[in-house]
This record gives sequence, structure tokens and C-alpha cells, in this order.
Amino acid sequence: VSTALQQYISFSEPPASAMAAEGFKIDWPPADASGGGGGGGGCCAPGQACDDGACDAPAPKLTKIHIAGWPGCGYFRKAKAALETLSVLFPDKYEIVTHESADREAYREFLFPLRDQMANSKANSHTSSPFVAMGEDFAAAPADCTYLGGCDAALDYARSLFGGPTAAPKPAASVADGYTPGNEYDYDLVVIGGGSGGLAASKEAAKILGDGGKVLVLDYVKPSPKGSKWGLGGTCVNVGCIPKKLMHQSSLIGELINEDARHFGWVSPASAAAAEGEGEAAPPQNVHQWDTMRSEVQSYIKGLNFKYKVSLRDAKVKYVNGLGEFAGEHQMKITTFKGKAKTPKEEIVTFARALVATGGRPTALSCPGGEHAISSDDLFSLDKSPGKTCIIGAGYVALECGGFLTALGCDTTIAVRSVLLRGFDRECCDKIGAFMAAKGTKFIHGATPSNIAPTADGKYEVTFTNGSTDVFDTVMAAAGRTADTAGLNLAAVGVEASPKNGKLQCVDEQTNVPYVYAIGDVLQGLPELTPVAIQAGIMLARRMFGGASEAMDYKNIATAVFTPIEYGAIGLSEEEAIEAYGEANLEVYHSEFVPLEWSLSPERETDTYSGFCKVICDKTANMNVVGMHYLGPNAGEVTQGYGVAMKKGFNFRDLSETVGIHPTTSEVFTTLTVTKSSGASAAAAGC
Repeated sequence: VSTALQQYISFSEPPASAMAAEGFKIDWPPADASGGGGGGGGCCAPGQACDDGACDAPAPKLTKIHIAGWPGCGYFRKAKAALETLSVLFPDKYEIVTHESADREAYREFLFPLRDQMANSKANSHTSSPFVAMGEDFAAAPADCTYLGGCDAALDYARSLFGGPTAAPKPAASVADGYTPGNEYDYDLVVIGGGSGGLAASKEAAKILGDGGKVLVLDYVKPSPKGSKWGLGGTCVNVGCIPKKLMHQSSLIGELINEDARHFGWVSPASAAAAEGEGEAAPPQNVHQWDTMRSEVQSYIKGLNFKYKVSLRDAKVKYVNGLGEFAGEHQMKITTFKGKAKTPKEEIVTFARALVATGGRPTALSCPGGEHAISSDDLFSLDKSPGKTCIIGAGYVALECGGFLTALGCDTTIAVRSVLLRGFDRECCDKIGAFMAAKGTKFIHGATPSNIAPTADGKYEVTFTNGSTDVFDTVMAAAGRTADTAGLNLAAVGVEASPKNGKLQCVDEQTNVPYVYAIGDVLQGLPELTPVAIQAGIMLARRMFGGASEAMDYKNIATAVFTPIEYGAIGLSEEEAIEAYGEANLEVYHSEFVPLEWSLSPERETDTYSGFCKVICDKTANMNVVGMHYLGPNAGEVTQGYGVAMKKGFNFRDLSETVGIHPTTSEVFTTLTVTKSSGASAAAAGC
């Protein structure tokens, strides 16, 4: 029956075998005290009806579920189909009462007077279709009914009857912000920031609001101190994840050519002839050209910029290439810059809700001469190779950029104030540092620049706090990021921002001003990751305009760091797990392994620099997995595969009973047997 229900919800025909299945068991929910039924009574077992005609037990009380909506809404049709399945399968248990209106306006005329009589504040603000409640007579006595929710709540209720998750997702702790449909503001939603999160939120909001919705996206790229600028799409697309991963890929291709290719039989004709004594060995056939890579990367990014504009147009979201700042309650000042002279033009618009999605910008160096440093805002569009480079910082931006610059032939030094990749697993970070040093990246530990001075030949002399000096072609600041909120005039509406980094303290993406929301890198203490901003933006839009209530879950989010040996992580680091559970309550499984694709190349030095993985388990809770860490090729792909398991929860037995795919690096997780506590070697044996 469970299979049949899931098939029905998916609008596909249920297999006959599922409908004819015998011996299934359903744990029936108790009767709803406010108007729902539930189990049988008298001599009849729950879920059964007398068929001998002689029983005088009272008939089981029906659970009445009311669903209101309009047929043009796909969410209404989906929830209605799921609930009606319950009444078809169990007619003595469930009665579905449909309140169907002709269109959106008629639906709201029907719903609003009824929902306002209910005690639930979420019901009072519910505007989307469908509206689901339980009780005897929603149309005549809505105050006696219990609010269930919208489409998601209806589906979750149905799933819970068949052994699915019974605990509802955590609802957002939202505060009523005064929004009403059909308001007289210029816009239902104004999004400040055209990055990944802002674009996702705006398009989802427009989809929910439909033809009557009014959504505006404001995006204007303020040039970096070095003059770099870019198009729509935010940091990730233009000066972050996308160009970084492409340049990292360039470095990996170089490794394949220089370290692996000949061991797998790939040689140039000249090299092959020389090997056979027919001539002198030729110089390397492949030399990296920065300008070619840069041109190709920037062309790809410009294509993405155009696609984002098209996607906003298709979603019926208005896009303005302008700066936004608050001008008073529900008021936004928009500044656009027209013509070659970039003459500013100002306009005031009104909005019901605003979403701050401006992201962050690299934090400038504070030492004398810090203005001479470039940042990641500039690196990916440099006309020529940066040459000998000093990178200030030790986070993922510093290590990722330092790693691919070294591989592309740049003499690269990273100045580390304290530790590499603060917040990540120390053991893994130390292995990354050792791997990068072996590949040629230099590290200055425990020091930062105290002065940067230009030289007569166009280079920069850097003096470090440990007293050492060196001369570089390029100095790059990668010592953190600051939220780009300083120019938003937040004080005009009373939004509070951190004086230290400009970030906003929110509760479920809602600021201290209820009608102003925020997502992404401007949020205090939450992961600064593109997929996080996208997911949070979509879920927020559904709560604001779609009647959803589920909060964004920021726990156990998989991530990867694209250093020369890639790093993937989910959950707690070993240090965090020890702090949370105590070292005696943990079991750590680990393994050092040689990725098969590295095994033929002596240059890889796999005896010293191998792949690594570990799984951290809570011994007091059935060996639940609380952290997973991986070092090796394709870390993002490997780690993403375990992301769902970590989110849903699993234990070490589940992992070890999973059959791995051979030969892969990911399968090592499924074959772990050595624990740290055993003291045995973590080096893997065999294939």
C-alpha cells in the first residue's frame, strides 16, 4: 500500500502487485482531539471493519481532512491526489472534503474569512494554495478545525502513515511581517544582490506569486580597488567557485601531462623517436599559456551572465542594474548609472518585503602598503600570469589559489598567521599542507605582512612580522571576507549589523526588522557556500509566499576544498566531535590509500603522500556517524554521494554493509576496519 500511495502521489499508475499485497501493517495515528477520527472501537481491531453484520460496536469515527484550493494550482492538485488516495484505500478511516474555487481570487475570497477565525497564527497568514485543515466542518465552523498546512504538510502527513518520517521538519521561527496579497506597494519583494542565492529566491518567489506577482532584483557590481568588475551572477560565477574550479582543472590537466601521461603510454612523436635512438629528446610539447586559459574562462563566465539575465526574464522577475539602499520603512532608493559618463539617476520604490543577498567582498590588508595587493576579485581576470606570488591568508581561497598557481608554474608563497583552514579537521589540514609543500608551494608560518612597498622595477617588497623580506611580482590578500552591507543604509529601517564584519544576525533568515530578510554570506555564523544560499533562498521564498513553514537546515552540509589534493568533509571535525561527545565516546575509523589513477606514476610519491579518509562515530548512540572526511581525487563528487546519508542519519554498520563500487576511491569508506584506538596502521593493503 505504501508503494501504491507513493506511485499515486507521483501521478503514475501503481503496480497491481502493490495493491494486492497482503500482510502489510500500518501504525494508525490516534484520533485527532479537535475534530479528527482514527481507530475503530468495540470488538473491532483498529483499521478493520466488522463484516458479519452482527456487531453492535459503534462505527469508527472518520478523520475529516479539508483541502481548499483552485484547480489551476499544481500544488493543490498534487496534495488533493495524495489525500484522496487515503479515502480510496481506507474509506472507513478518512473522508476528504474538497473546497474548490474557480481561480486564485475566488479561492482567497473563500479562504481568508475562514482562516482568520482559526487560533493558529500560521493559518491566519496562509495565502497560498492549497490550505489543509482537519475537523468536522471547515466551511461552517473553522474555529473548531486544526490547521495542517499546505502541500508539503499534506504529503508529509500521508507519508507518516506508512512508516515514513513522523517528525515534521523544524518550522521556521518567523515573526509576522504584515504582508498581505494584493498590496499597493510597487513590489511584493525586492532582492538586493544578483548572486546565486538572490537569483534563486527571486525566481522561486515569482513562480509562486504567478502573473500578479511583483519581484525586483537589484544588482550592481562595485569595481574592486584594482578596478575589476563583472556581470550578473555574484561572486561564485564571476570571481569565485566557477573560475577557481576551472583554473584548478587546468592545474590537474598539467599534472596528468607532466606526471602521469608517459607512464600510461602517452608520449609525443619526438619523445618516442628519441626513446628509440632516432634523435635527441625534444623539449616538453605542452607549455601553459595564462592568457589562453584566462580568455576561455572569461568567455564561459560571460555566457553564464547572459543566461542569468534570460532566466530572470523568463521567470518574470524585473532586473535593474543598479544599487539599492533602504530609504525608510518599506522604501528603497535605486541608483542607476547611465551612459559613458555613468551619470547617477535615483528613484524611490516601495516594497512589501526586502531580501538582502549582497554577499561579501575580500577584506583588505591593514598593513602599510596593503592597497598594492590584489584579491580573488582580480586574480581570475589578470591579463598575464601573476608570476612570483605571495598570498596572505590560510583559508580555502588562499590554499585553492595558491595550489593552482604553483601547478601553473608560479613561484608561490602563502603567509599563514595561525593554522591552515581553520574550522576544518586538523589532521586533514596538516596533510593538505604537507602535500602542497611537496608540490612546491612555500609557506611562511606564524607571520603576516608588516609592510608592502613597490620597487623600481614594478615588483613589491614584502616585509613580514617575523623580520624576513622577499620580493614578489604579485601580492594577493585572502585573509577573510567582509559582508557587503555598508552601503545599504540599514539604519533607515533599523536593521542591526555587526560593526566588525557587517554581517546580520538573523533567525531563520529574518532580521530584527520582520519585513527585511537575508540569505547567504551576509548571515552571521553560518556556512558561506553557494548551494547553501540557493537552498536557503528557495525555502525562504516558499515560506514568504507559498505557505511553507520548513526552516533551512544548516547542519551536516557537505563541502569540498579544491586544493591540490582535494578535501571533502561532512559533519564534525575530529576536534569538534571530541568537544561535543568526549574522546572516550568516539570511535574513529581511518585509512590511507593510493588512488588507482596515481599508482603508475613515481612522481606522485604515493608512499609518502597518499589519499586518506576517516569516519567519526558516536559509540554511545549505536555508532552513529557524526563526521566524514576525505582527501583524494574528485573529493566533491565523492563527498556529495554521502551527503544524503549524513542528512538523514546513519551508523557505521549501514556504511560497512554498503557494497562499494570497485575500483573507486569512494569505496574505501565502505571497507574501513582500522580504528585509531587500535593503534594499527591505517595503510590500506591490496587493491
